[in-house]
Amino acid sequence: MTSTQTTLTGERADLVQTLDKHRGFFRYTVRDLTDEQATTRTTASALTLAGLIKHVAHTEQKWADFAQRGAQAFDTSNWGVEAWQAEWSLQPGETLASVLAEYEEIAARTDELVATLDLDAGYALPQAPWFEPGAVWSVRRTVLHIIAETAQHAGHADILRESLDGQKTMG
Repeated sequence: MTSTQTTLTGERADLVQTLDKHRGFFRYTVRDLTDEQATTRTTASALTLAGLIKHVAHTEQKWADFAQRGAQAFDTSNWGVEAWQAEWSLQPGETLASVLAEYEEIAARTDELVATLDLDAGYALPQAPWFEPGAVWSVRRTVLHIIAETAQHAGHADILRESLDGQKTMG
C-alpha cells in the first residue's frame, strides 16, 4: 500500500492495492527522465508524460474530494481554457519531481479516505453534459473510477515513453 497507516482487509485492501498497482505502473513509466524528456511531445497529441502525471494527480484529488464532500468538490467557476491548458503542462516552478511528490501526497489522502469513508455513501454527480442526469455515485464507484482513470492514463504514458526512448513499463 502506498500510504495508509491502517491495516486494511477485504474490499478496502483490494481497492487500495489495485489503485496502488496502477499508480506504480504510472510512476515507473517516468523513471529516470529529465524534466526536458518528461515535457517532450512524442506523439501527434499534445500529451506529455509530466502533463499526464499532473493531470492524473489532480483528477484523483477532485474525485477523492467528491467521495468526501459530493458535487461541491467540482467548483468550476474559475475553470477556463487557460486553466485547462495549465493542468496538462508543467508551469514555472514545477518539475517532474514536484508533480510526483504532489501525486504521492494526493495518493496518501485518497488511501486514507478509502480506509475510512462509508463505501456505500453516495452523492449526486454535478450537472454536466458528460454525466447522466440525476446520477448518484457511491464512494465505492468513485474509487473504481479513480482506478480506471489511473489505469487508462498509465497506458497512455506507456505509449508516450516508448515513443520517447523505447522504454516500456511492461514487456
